[in-house]
Order: sequence, then structure tokens, then C-alpha cells
Amino acid sequence: MLKVNEYFDGNVKSIGFEQNGEQSTVGVMAAGEYLFNTGAPERMTVVKGSLTIQLAGASDWQTYGQGEAFEVPGHSSFSLKVSTPSAYLCEFLN
Repeated sequence: MLKVNEYFDGNVKSIGFEQNGEQSTVGVMAAGEYLFNTGAPERMTVVKGSLTIQLAGASDWQTYGQGEAFEVPGHSSFSLKVSTPSAYLCEFLN
């Protein structure tokens, strides 16, 4: 079953799905700045565009482009700067 999610006044939209017992979402972010909190650890892969991130407690920002991925610990947060509409795949890690 698919689950549709919408955040930040519709500027971030995703569809959640399960495959082989693993949870994932695929979505699109409009240009803007966002703060996400995590429950479970996540791996974010940029499908199209780029995402500039700052992990909780970090002072530096890092940009990831198409095909690149980063991981975020569970029970944490990360800030995002999105300069152009970008698509992503988020895999929830066990």
C-alpha cells in the first residue's frame, strides 16, 4: 500500500512504500530550507537535482548531487537547503 505524505505547506511531497519488509519513501522538494527530524536511521539518495545538508551538531554543510547518498542517525535531525526542485529516495535502515 502506498502512503502519501506532505510537509512544509506542500513544498515537500513523498510517497511511502514497503518492499521485502523494508520501508522507503520517494519524493520531491521545492526550492527552500527545511529541518527534518528522524525516528529511524535513514539513507537519503538524490535522484535528481541536489541537496545541501547539515547534520545535527555539525558546523559544516555538504552538497550531494544526483546519484549520491548520505546517512542520518535515528532520533536526530538534519537541515536542508534546496536550490532547485530535487527528487530523493529515503530508505529507513534497521
